Amino acid sequence: MTQTYRITLLPGDGIGPEIMAVAVDILKVVGQQQNLTFEFNEALIGGAAIDAVENPLPKQTLDTCKQSDAVLLAAIGGYKWDTMPRHLRPETGLLGLRAGLELFANLRPAQILPQLIDASSLKPEVVEGVDIMVVRELTGGIYFGSPKGVFSTETGEQRGVNTMAYTVAEIDRIGRVAFETAQKRSGKLCSVDKANVLEVSQLWRDLITALSSEYPDVELSHLYVDNAAMQLVRWPKQFDTIVTSNLFGDILSDIAAMLTGSIGMLPSASLGADGPGVFEPVHGSAPDIAGQDKANPLAQVLSVAMMLRYGLDQPAAADKIESAVLTLLAQGYRTGDIQSPGTTVLSCKAIGETLIQILNQG
Repeated sequence: MTQTYRITLLPGDGIGPEIMAVAVDILKVVGQQQNLTFEFNEALIGGAAIDAVENPLPKQTLDTCKQSDAVLLAAIGGYKWDTMPRHLRPETGLLGLRAGLELFANLRPAQILPQLIDASSLKPEVVEGVDIMVVRELTGGIYFGSPKGVFSTETGEQRGVNTMAYTVAEIDRIGRVAFETAQKRSGKLCSVDKANVLEVSQLWRDLITALSSEYPDVELSHLYVDNAAMQLVRWPKQFDTIVTSNLFGDILSDIAAMLTGSIGMLPSASLGADGPGVFEPVHGSAPDIAGQDKANPLAQVLSVAMMLRYGLDQPAAADKIESAVLTLLAQGYRTGDIQSPGTTVLSCKAIGETLIQILNQG
């Protein structure tokens, strides 16, 4: 029996339309192989939406996303819109999308692909075999806590204030996503906090520990955030799944990403309690090479794999895509951003065509 999914496509800006086209072609091929059907609806976001309707997130776009099973986003932003008022910047559209879909969990993988191990700034023996998933709480913590602002004290001195705050419900829901993610991986979860100093982190640690009794197949550990940052650089292979708060996750996910040395290869997912998730590359819109067929579409393709695995619960289809990417790299094919001596540089479209050949051979 064929399973049908509704997918909203948000090509966005810069290289977005080019890498999205490759990703959609790959998804169609895998769908045919796995008896999956996809209904695509394309919508405007970011700079493209500003140019068309003077709104980085049109209501029609958000409504279309809400009615879909998953949202595939390419890239937003560019020099063209950098000087616009904040409410008219492309990034405001992305924040609005996350809020509108109530996406509270950000999943950022950092995997060392054997063929690209030399791209890392760390020694091969340190990073070889690294495969980390950072689960970051996305809508709470110090970025959203109240009170916040710049206030005057009784003496007239200016004082900046931000509040790190989490409720039991907010910690519980991100904790469940993290445990369930660990279950799909190797069954190891490290919760990162600062419980030795922060009361909010002590609540975090207490609740994550209590939640672990519901997931006996997951091995739970705890680290303070400063030690976790050090350990990520010292010996990253000790980690599998990491769960942490918004601020700490913002920092640690970027550290983990740079272990790979190839940000053009990294996908991400933002998930809610129900409804569609948003799946997108970590890299930007690269307006300087837009329209030149030079973009690296592999992070977008791997975002499709994340969508299949974490958004649509189709792990076999996700495995096929990830395997095809590894085979392509093993055969020595690269885009310009990840080329090395002895490899063959292909265009964005050619990478897609080669991936399809590999999928059809498999």
